[in-house]
Amino acid sequence: MRRLLLGLCCGIAVCGTAMADEVTIVQAARIVTMDDARPHAEAMAVDAGGRMLALGTRAELAAAHPEARREDFGTATVVPGLIDAHGHLLGYGQSLLNADLVGTTSKAEVIARLRTFEKDLPEGAWLLGRGWDQNDWPEGEREFPTAADLDEAFPDRPVWLERIDGHANWANSAAMRAAQRDFDGTWQLDGGEILRRDGKATGVFIDAAAALIESKLPPVTPALIRRALEKAFPKLLEAGLTGVHDAGTSREVLAVLRTMADQGALPIRVNAWADGDAGALADLCRDGLYRHASGRLQMRAVKLYADGALGSRGALLLADYSDAPGQRGLPVTAPAALEIAMRKASDCGVQVATHAIGDGGNRTVLDLYQKVLGADAGRDHRWRIEHAQVLALADIPRFHALGVVASMQPTHATSDMPWAEQRVGPKRIVGGYAWRKFRDAGVRLALGSDFPVERIEPMLGLHAAVSRQDAADQPAGGWYANERLTGHEALRGFTLDAAWAGFMESETGSLEPGKRADFTVLSQDPIGTPPERLLDTRVLATWVDGREAWKAAQ
Repeated sequence: MRRLLLGLCCGIAVCGTAMADEVTIVQAARIVTMDDARPHAEAMAVDAGGRMLALGTRAELAAAHPEARREDFGTATVVPGLIDAHGHLLGYGQSLLNADLVGTTSKAEVIARLRTFEKDLPEGAWLLGRGWDQNDWPEGEREFPTAADLDEAFPDRPVWLERIDGHANWANSAAMRAAQRDFDGTWQLDGGEILRRDGKATGVFIDAAAALIESKLPPVTPALIRRALEKAFPKLLEAGLTGVHDAGTSREVLAVLRTMADQGALPIRVNAWADGDAGALADLCRDGLYRHASGRLQMRAVKLYADGALGSRGALLLADYSDAPGQRGLPVTAPAALEIAMRKASDCGVQVATHAIGDGGNRTVLDLYQKVLGADAGRDHRWRIEHAQVLALADIPRFHALGVVASMQPTHATSDMPWAEQRVGPKRIVGGYAWRKFRDAGVRLALGSDFPVERIEPMLGLHAAVSRQDAADQPAGGWYANERLTGHEALRGFTLDAAWAGFMESETGSLEPGKRADFTVLSQDPIGTPPERLLDTRVLATWVDGREAWKAAQ
């Protein structure tokens, strides 16, 4: 009722129902609202509860609220709070606690960073890291590494290193010994692969096979979960993010997030997804969809996996990899098991978000969605496919027909472009990272980064989306530039469409009366700025619920 009254009184430019001393007027050179009815404003009024009261000119709001507190951002641009529609909170926080291997350009550099990080580790502790990518190493090192590459430097300490995409892990011999099982032979397990040479395990474990080592890692305690999250949140706010869709949250991680929300210690909005057909989904089916009273935490979705990643050749393809004849990737979850989980979610009213990267993985998911949803495909289910990286062209219109959201990450394209076409060849790549084809087919695009696979800054995603170029503005003219988005479309993907994909569009995603006052203050307008200058944009402040959550140093 309160929101309805606000909407009624704010149908004109200003609204005077709140007490003057409860109102903050936010002013900037430009306020981009993402509201088609009022695309721009000079000022906005926010009540003491952190909701939008009105938007208009400075003069209009000053006249309506003469005693209001002023917050003037001068020449800056205010946009709706940026939302990352696909990230991994715990994984990102852990990456800040472990060895950072992102950007390493050789095995030698990996080992050098590990040696530096190891200096602060107690004796016997596992050496954990993330971020290596053999595609960035010298040409002679671009095959997967082996345990032997680590053993000379670390003969006794177990080493376990997650690839940049999270779909392959690299172990040394000490880590494999710690697992206390024989990895040699010809056997494999469903949804994963142990890489071998002449029957001997090399030390690389793809997708589900990683669990064979991870089961021996030190336990992840609630204290460690909280420590990782508290590392992550300030970085997200600094990047301008007011919300994140957490792509796979266990029952244990949700418990920590709930405690933080209860204590008022959750600084951004977290749309958490249950981690597969496990405990968190069972809780949703038993107790119903979860939403914290603060509005900063919810769980109403489940994350499933159809295949692996393109970089580790785990993405499921309809035909062989162009650079690896005989390989077509991995079904991380068997279709029958996916269908069981999807039906359970459907029966419980839980949104489904399924990871699918290859054209085979995407077709499998679309076929299962069509089968499970059936006549309900037309209802407002907002089921999603995460990544949707390589599609058979005939499958792209099926997203719209089935009402499926394409949850995509623009910087995946600019990170993968040096080698993606080698993986799938010149014919299949035309259905790769095909944002424009999706938009033209009427598909809703929710955009994100997939952090820590990619960097967290949304400005990198906005730049990649509008330019199809990396941070060095390469290649000239853009990689398959016909798939570029407009500045408005890209920003919408990180705001209103991301909010919609999380069933939060009535609360966030645009700056409108009655909605929560989540906004990001930028040094320039991301829509009007030329692509070649977009990465010069600085985040000046991040506000959540009408309060400053982060501010750049002066």
